[in-house]
Amino acid sequence: MNRMDRLMAILIALQQGNQTAAGLAAKLEVSRRTILRDMQALSEMGIPLAAVSGPQGGYYLMEGYQLPPLQLNSREALCLLFALEGLTRYADTPFNSERWTVMDKIKAILPRETAETVHPMLDRLEVEVPKRKYTVPHLNELLDYASSNQWVSVFYHSMNNRRRLLIHPLRIYAANGFWYCDAYSQTHGEQRIFRIDRMTELRPEDPPEVGEGDGDRHQGKSEPQTVHIRAKLTYRGMLQVERDEHVGEKISAVGNEEWLADFHLPVSEWHWAVQLFYALGTEAEVLEPEALRREVCAKAAGLLAAYEANHT
Repeated sequence: MNRMDRLMAILIALQQGNQTAAGLAAKLEVSRRTILRDMQALSEMGIPLAAVSGPQGGYYLMEGYQLPPLQLNSREALCLLFALEGLTRYADTPFNSERWTVMDKIKAILPRETAETVHPMLDRLEVEVPKRKYTVPHLNELLDYASSNQWVSVFYHSMNNRRRLLIHPLRIYAANGFWYCDAYSQTHGEQRIFRIDRMTELRPEDPPEVGEGDGDRHQGKSEPQTVHIRAKLTYRGMLQVERDEHVGEKISAVGNEEWLADFHLPVSEWHWAVQLFYALGTEAEVLEPEALRREVCAKAAGLLAAYEANHT
């Protein structure tokens, strides 16, 4: 980013409220000293800047100063359209109609020369999202509950159970073509991740009475029990495991065409780990713990026995 672009970025940030030199430096990936020089330059250009010292202080624009409407440059337009393009690949979102109309509006206001630069690049950029055929009718409702810090009672359809849960939604996010809710589950006594398309019959609830130990778990003061897993992966195995949002960053190359997955997993996700390495077959080999090796082996032996019995 050249200096003029950086000065404009600083002004845009200041229009949103107080900004510290350290915060601007981190956002714009420059030194704090550079930001201080930029502030001096803006002041010399006649921009009405003011500063407040102290922990809650920072730079701000004097009341009444507004920038004129700004045009997006080609990279900024590409950034916006690329992000929106990824959102359109989800079967259901909180912005089903808006995701299309805002793209059309951005394209409509772009100068011709900017559009001619952006469209060829956009045609060659892609966000890979698996195609899913499902709806999430309670997504907006759950988003409202999460933003208002509201406890919620939901009827949840998991792979093994169908029951009502009391949860405190903490975060909603999209991954692998699905929408998820990261929440503290009073029912399970721990923080868990839930598929939102498996939720029905949502209703707000009062916060539960905190029993002995429950408050610490909810506030994250005690760490959940984990198990250390190490496994060798082939190239194909690495490609499959790296897609997982929790394990993907725990993979490293250790040799020619060989990778190592080294991570800690909550004990509550043990059965997921068994299924993962069983499904990977010969594309992975669990090194530790030994208990996981035995369970994957037993699961494979059970499948072999079932096939042999059916064949005879």
